[in-house]
Order: sequence, then C-alpha cells, then structure tokens
Amino acid sequence: MKKFFALLLALVMSLSLVACGGGDTANEDTSTDDTATEENGGDTATASDVEIAVVLKTLASEYWGYVKAGCDAAAADLGVTVNVVGPGAESEIEQQVSMIEQQIGAGCDAIIVAPNDAGAASGALASAIGSIPVLSVDTNVGIEGQTSFVGTSNVDAAKEGGLWAAEQAGEGANAVIIYGQEGDNTSNMRREGYQAACDEAGVTVLDALSGQNTTDGATKTMEDLLNAYPDQIDIVLCHNDDTAIGAMNACKSAGVDDMIIVGFDGNASAVDLILAGEMVKATVAQQPYEMGYQAVEAALKAINGETVEEVINAPVTVVTAENGQEYLDSLAAMQG
Repeated sequence: MKKFFALLLALVMSLSLVACGGGDTANEDTSTDDTATEENGGDTATASDVEIAVVLKTLASEYWGYVKAGCDAAAADLGVTVNVVGPGAESEIEQQVSMIEQQIGAGCDAIIVAPNDAGAASGALASAIGSIPVLSVDTNVGIEGQTSFVGTSNVDAAKEGGLWAAEQAGEGANAVIIYGQEGDNTSNMRREGYQAACDEAGVTVLDALSGQNTTDGATKTMEDLLNAYPDQIDIVLCHNDDTAIGAMNACKSAGVDDMIIVGFDGNASAVDLILAGEMVKATVAQQPYEMGYQAVEAALKAINGETVEEVINAPVTVVTAENGQEYLDSLAAMQG
C-alpha cells in the first residue's frame, strides 16, 4: 500500500506523467475495435494550436473537481488549451448532450466525455467519430470508433469494496445497495460488482434502490430502506461518497449508530469521516486526477496520429481507517 501511494505522489508531482495501464478489464464495457486506434495520421499538430474539449458529468462535486484538476495540469504541462465543462448535476442529461454538441460545433480538435447517459452521449458524438479523436473518461460511452476509454473497471472495483464490507460484517449479514442514476453505465457496473461480492461472501442483498447520485437523494432512499427493513441492515453499499454520506445522515436521524457504509470515489470528505470513526467505514478510491491527466495526454497523442491504447486503466484501492491518512496526504499533493 505504501508503495502505491508513493507511486501516486511521484506521478502527480512529475512534470511529465507517464500513462500507466494494467488490470483486468473483462467486466468493463469497452465497445471499441479489437486493435489499438491510430487517429488522424498526418502532420504533428503544434501544441499551442490544439484545443481539447472535456465534458464531464458535472463540475458540482469534489470527485469531478479532481478530474478537472488533472485535465488542467495536463494542459499546462503539454501546452494545449483544454476547455472543461459540465452540467449542474449528473441527472441533467439533456444539458450535457447540448454541451457535447456545442463543443463539437465550436471546432475542437478532440473531445473527452464522461457520459451521464451513454446512449444519449453516443448520439451527440456520432458526428465527431472519424473526424476528431473521441475519448471517454471514468465512464465508457462505448460508441463504435471511439479512440480510447480512460478509467476504472467499475465492476471489479465495486467488488473489492463489497468484499471488504462483507469481511467486516461476517457471513450471513444483510446488505442494501444504493446505486446511482438510472441508465448510467457506471452505476450499473458498480451495482453488478457489489452484488457479485455479496453473492461470493454469503451476504444477502435485501434491496437495491437509486439514490440519484446526490446526498439528499440518498438520504431519502436510506430512510425508505430503514423503514422497509427495520433492524435488518448491516451493510450499505453506495454508488459514490455523496451517496454514502446521505445514507449515514439517514441512519443518524433514525437513531441507528451501528452500520457499515461503503462509499466510492475516495473523496477527502468521506475519508475524513472514516478517520473520525463514523459509520462510513470505507471508500473505493479511484485516481480521478490521473484519469483526467491521462485522457488529455491520450487525446493529444491521437491528434498527432500516434497510437493510443483502447483502454487505459486506472487502479483502485479500498481506503479504510488503516490507510486513510496516507491517502489524504496523496490528495493534498494533487491539489498542490
């Protein structure tokens, strides 16, 4: 684990980060060609003339702020212009589609998207396929002709978090899953991973409901679950850290003080709660900063006609009270 964080710090502080791959992607939706893609083979573009559009799920969350920071850092290091935008909330699918269309219409040299709805995003991106590099970050669009996907195997990552929770609770425990936005690929895959972990560990999943990717939405969902399954729930497996905090708030309001809540994303706010001994006991930490950096780096390579890997994997770790402070130190280094 220390080696992992040391490597993370070195990558963040380096002036020229090197894209790192690896890991099993069998469970990830990566609907691309079977061979590495070489986009727009031709003359190398002058970096200062390159404009890369990045459309994230939202900019109104800590996690996506880390992705944006990685994109901005890559832009500064590589000398390109990066325009990062996102809707006010992950539920605003139409607004994100409009943003994608606007960025393409403005004449960007490449576009990177973290889709709130893969189908809707695919429709908006169709006109760009074959004309400019099209990449996905964090959540795979999966459109045919896509240049690359930079992100985590969400099924495997969620399974890691679920297995950790099951080990803490013991065989025979009961769990609920609070997943994200309906129709979101990331939400579907994390739910699948959590379910697989529970099946493997002998944990019963009592129910799975959407928390709408928000703290308030998850609070309401957890209230409903506590009413439906009084004194039966041992584990709450959450789509993200905002959801985990919402679930914790609902438990506190209901007078429940003994619960294993697992978040996802590795936000500092969640790790602070873990270290404080709250009911949020773990978060599955991705590398959002590194994802953003690598996505911009890959986009520039594709613009210049270089070969880009179809899938660029970002590893994860389960952050608990044992390694939480070390992880927070790595986040502080990211933020400078």
